Order: sequence, then structure tokens, then C-alpha cells
Amino acid sequence: GLYEDVIGKAYETSYANPAYAASKLGLSEGRLLSFLYVEIRGMIVYAYEGRMAEMTALMELFVEVYCMCASTEEDCGKPDYKQMKDSVYWYVSDYSDDLMEYRVRELLDPELDFATKIIMESDLTDVRYLYRFGEYVTDNEIKTAEYLSSLSEEEIQKMADTFTEGYRIGFELTGKDLSKKKTVNIRYCLGFERLVRAEIKNFEKLGLKPTIYRAAVNTINKRLNIKVGYYGANPNKQMDFDHRFDNALYLDAQFVERKLGALRFAYEQHKEAAAVFGGPAVMEVFGENPFEPEDKKEALHLDEKQQKLSVKYDSESSAVVNKYIKGEERSFTIIAYPLPEISENADEYEKIFHEIVRINTLDYNQYKEIQQTIIDTLDGAEYVHVKGCGNNQTDMRVSLQKITNPQKETVFENCLADVNIPLGEVFTSPVLKGTEGILNVSSVYLNDLKFINLKVSFKDGMVTDYSCDNFEDAKKGRQYFKENVLLNHDTLPIGEFAIGTNTTAYVMANQYDIVYKLPILIVEKMGPHFAIGDTCYSRAEDNIVYNPNGKEIISRDNEISILRKTEPEKAYFNCHTDITIPYDEIGSISAVSEDGSETVIIENGRFVLAGCEELNKPFLK
Repeated sequence: GLYEDVIGKAYETSYANPAYAASKLGLSEGRLLSFLYVEIRGMIVYAYEGRMAEMTALMELFVEVYCMCASTEEDCGKPDYKQMKDSVYWYVSDYSDDLMEYRVRELLDPELDFATKIIMESDLTDVRYLYRFGEYVTDNEIKTAEYLSSLSEEEIQKMADTFTEGYRIGFELTGKDLSKKKTVNIRYCLGFERLVRAEIKNFEKLGLKPTIYRAAVNTINKRLNIKVGYYGANPNKQMDFDHRFDNALYLDAQFVERKLGALRFAYEQHKEAAAVFGGPAVMEVFGENPFEPEDKKEALHLDEKQQKLSVKYDSESSAVVNKYIKGEERSFTIIAYPLPEISENADEYEKIFHEIVRINTLDYNQYKEIQQTIIDTLDGAEYVHVKGCGNNQTDMRVSLQKITNPQKETVFENCLADVNIPLGEVFTSPVLKGTEGILNVSSVYLNDLKFINLKVSFKDGMVTDYSCDNFEDAKKGRQYFKENVLLNHDTLPIGEFAIGTNTTAYVMANQYDIVYKLPILIVEKMGPHFAIGDTCYSRAEDNIVYNPNGKEIISRDNEISILRKTEPEKAYFNCHTDITIPYDEIGSISAVSEDGSETVIIENGRFVLAGCEELNKPFLK
């Protein structure tokens, strides 16, 4: 009942919909009041958590704007838009200190245990506990909870061990001291509480207490339409998409400085807690029907000046966070599980779930040896040549760092099941100079949004052009990519090149026809991929990292990230988006030596390098 005003067709005539609000109230007034409507909806979760201060601030804003409208209505006039906009501006400005301080505390302080108490104290066999969170609950959450309740304690423990052991190994492999850490931030989706409870107990054995905070509901702490934290079902993804740039109402240079000041103050207040924070442990979900947004003209967008301010804030805020939560001292882990919505057949859902568990626990040692074979070949190359087949126009040259001591150095990381589960890739930070060509993929989901026939051109490792066929108007396609992948930067570098080796996941996904529903976490292991943005070693480049064979991975910097030593404000972009080409669109991947000789690794979607035969076996089943 708390969400019925924005679910399905109800959204068409809801003031949360900026198109409807604009049709009734005028464009400027409609946009502003639609923003206010969505912001007020945050009171649902504030009420559940008993956060009266935030509720009071929102109600004050509402009463203030209401009175502006009511007084002019008596005179048959229109409310003063500038006056209403000023009220919104001073609301976000005045309360940014409090809302950001609380957000930082939610990340770092295990005493804020609203969600933790529900998870640890509820009878999880009675799915009514889900309604204690105040989130939107659907069959996905209910059936997930019921299914996890049906599993044995041994099965739950095995899944929890995979997750928490990956987190522990992440510290070990990068030479970071886990014993200095006291907290871990668990992020997950409702329905998985039985598993999270087991993970909390595992983390406690490692000396870590959980912080579990909700995905942001206020404009100050939201990040586009991306949810960070725990959350239930999304009542309307179009609503989130429509309101992803609501900060266009108030974003200016003064506000950016105010918000940065609030962030610095918050972390200074909690610097002791920040120093013992270990990093996030993330459980993603997948299986929902893909979302293809409508880009409405009535929705707010950042203008060019605001785009630059947004980039400035992202860059400087990231530096603030890294000052207190040092990249070279923290780690993370991430894993994904399917939702019941992935199949209409309950039996098939259970089969897919078990397949994902199997994929998450593939033979570590077998993949270690196979991937090392690939790395040994790549380490001897000057560059990698990637070509598409059929309609795929990919033609990329990827420059690699030069090794001076082959006995002790390597360029590619042998990525196994630790921080990034499941296993199945070898990756590097390419040399930008000489990395060029066209990257093309027929269909791909990036940041939960679908891109059709995406083409990205590169010169010296930087994005120079891009297009997609999502819209008849090519300009809209470019705007769509710039806003949601470049994140309003004019260009970004290639931060990673990888070859995915998890053919088991690829075959399974095609068998159940769920490739388009998989998260990038799994998809990136199902073919070669390029990441746009920062490198995989962002803000931890000085940490020496070794492969299982003892060789140091030397490709931790590129020409952009190395600027951290001279011009730190230019070194990072605070984003990293993987774009994967599926095996069936790959014509060849070959390692090219300085003398021009080629060693083919993949040809026509199959591994042809000697020692990699095992990777083709799933295709034969």
C-alpha cells in the first residue's frame, strides 16, 4: 500500500512522473514538484527507522512550498517558481551536513544496527519479517527467503564460506593486514537474510562487525539511479531513471563546496572508525526482466556547467574518502545470486540457483594453471589484437607494458575466486599509447541499462567517439552513453583489458537463455572485456601484488593514473564500467610479438591455445 502510487500503470498518472506533473503544472513547476513528491516518499523508510529529524525537515519543506502555492491560488495566479526553487536549494544546502554525516556513520558504525537486528533476531522461517525493513516487498523477496529456508545448514554455510573466505583472501593476496580492521559493510538485497546471518557469524570469527545500511532515499546521498546498500524490490525503475539528475535543481559551485565541506567534516568526526573499516562485501542479485528506459524530455538533466561540477565533486569526494579509508589498506568481495523472477518455473529457478553456486565454486587450481598458460603467452607480446566476427565490427589493438625481468614480473593478473567471484579471467591495465580501434557489441547491459549495437572508438587509449542504436535520434544515443557510462566526462581511458575464461558460465547462461539477465560480475568472465574508467588497482597502485606463481604484477598504473604523483586531481575518474564481447561475436584474439609473429588464443569463439583445451569442454555438452 505504501508503494501503490508508483507501481506499474499507476505511475503514468502519479506526480512522481515528471511527464505527468509537467502536463498538469507546467514544465518548470512540474519538474520541481515531481522532485518534491519523490523526496517526500523517503519518509516511508524514515518512519520505519524512527528518524524524526529527517521527517521533520521534509515536512517543513513541503509546508513551505504548499503555502507558496496556496497563497497564489487564492489570487488565481501561479506560484513564484524562483521562490520554490530557492526553498529546495536551502533545504538541500542546510541539511547536507546532517544527512551526509549520518550516511558516513551508517557506513562505519555497527551501532546503527536497524537492519542487523532484523537479520539476527527475526524468525527467518516466517517471511513476514521482510516487512519490518520498510522496503517494497514482492514475490522475488518472499520466494527467495522461502527457498533459502528450504536449504540445509550445510548448503547455507558453504555459500557463506565462499563469500567470507573470498573477502579474507583479498587481504592476503594484496598483502594487507586484516587484523587491523574491525568492521565490514555488507550490501545485499532483501530475501537473503538467512545467508547474511551466516556471513555475519563468519565475519565475527575474523574479528569484524557488520555495518548494513539502506540504499539512499534522499537526493543528497543518491548516486544517479544506482542503489548502494541494502534494498528491496524496485517499485518503478523508470521513476528512478526519471529522477537520476534531480540535483540539476540545485547543483551549483557553492553547493558543491558546501557538500564537500560536509563530507570532510563527517569523516573527520569518524576518522577512528574509518581507519578500522575493512571495505564492502557485496551480494548482487539478477534475474529481473531487463529494463529499457524511456528518456523523457520532462526529466531533469544537468547542463554543461553542472556536468563539470558533478565530475569535480566525484573526483574531490573520492579523494576525501580515500584519505580516511585508504585504498592500500582495505579490500572487498562481490558475488551474485539469481532471483526467482529469472524463470516462471520454480524447478528451473532452483536448477539455475544450484548452477550459480557451482559456478561460484569452480576448481581453483585447474583454472589457476589454465589461466597461467594464457598469461605466459600474453607476457611475451607487444600488444593484443582483438577482432569481431559476423556483424561485430570490433577491431582493437591493446598495448601492453614491457617486462624487464620475465622470471619475476608479469603483466596480467590471474583472477581467481577471491574478491571477485566467480573466477575466470586474466586482466591488465593497458598502456594507453597505441591502444586504439573500435569496440563493438550487439547488445550489452551497462549500469543496469541496455545498449543496442554499442560502438566505442579509441585513440591512444581514450574514448574519441561513441554511438548506440537505442534511439532513432543519434544525438539521444550519444547523450545516453555520456550520462550513464562516461558519467558526464568528455572522455575516459581504457582502465582494463581482460580475457574471460568461464565458459561454464557462458554455456549455462545460453542453455537457460538468461545471458541478458546476468550481472556484469558474471558476464565479464564470459568473453573478452574492456573497462572504461579507472584501472583495477585504483588508489592502491603502490601495493605490490603477486600472482599465485609468485610473479609481481607490474601493470598497476597507466599514463593517467600515474598522474597521482604529480597532478592527483587528474589521475582518477571514480568509475569503472566493463563492456564484454560474448564468445560468439569473437573472430580472434591473438598475442602479437615485437617481431610481428602472432599466437592465437581464441579463434571463432573457441580457445585454441595449447593447454586451454579444458575450457572448450562445456561447449561440447
